[in-house]
Amino acid sequence: MHSSSDPNEIDPRAEWLQARAQDALTRFADRTPVIYRRPITLDPDTDRAVTDWIGGWTGNSLFLTGPIGVGKTHTAWEICRRWLVAAYGPARPWQGSPLVRTFRSTALFDALRPDAPDDERLTLSRELQRCDLLFIDDLAAAKVTEWTQERLFEIFDERYINRLPVIVTSDVLPGDLTAVTGPRVASRLGEMCRGSVLLLEGRDRRRGEAA
Repeated sequence: MHSSSDPNEIDPRAEWLQARAQDALTRFADRTPVIYRRPITLDPDTDRAVTDWIGGWTGNSLFLTGPIGVGKTHTAWEICRRWLVAAYGPARPWQGSPLVRTFRSTALFDALRPDAPDDERLTLSRELQRCDLLFIDDLAAAKVTEWTQERLFEIFDERYINRLPVIVTSDVLPGDLTAVTGPRVASRLGEMCRGSVLLLEGRDRRRGEAA
């Protein structure tokens, strides 16, 4: 089998992965709300923690908390983008295209409501149980019922037992989410995010710029 020693020759597999990665990033950018497409610079501590989480991921989830307006949502979108880039790296060859799903908690709970069409709700639940990365924004903001807590448990329990990561943003800590998520989800979320809770601090960026 012929092999070239030309250092300038392009590896076909690397070229293929690069093209797939670019396509995936383009699709992700198209789904990203306009306000969160703007590049964001993370503070050094947060940047280091995010890099370590992505590079050493073994199924842990990531929880971003802090006061209103400090940039939790924008940071989470940036983390999703970085995770997607890493998924196509040589150290983590992916089978197929990594699936990232993103939801505001209010929109998610609305989609899971009991009067939603059964087939649509079941399809969504299965997708959120199995996608490679799930991002739920502003989890504490959702108004819940016992029904939606049960549906949320179905999603989180499946991801918990299969060690599939979740990124959550919230104004409160995981242990304070019981009233929203129910105790079973709060317990699992606490374990899933153990050692991966990031506190973002600072001023309310919305008073001067988008958060």
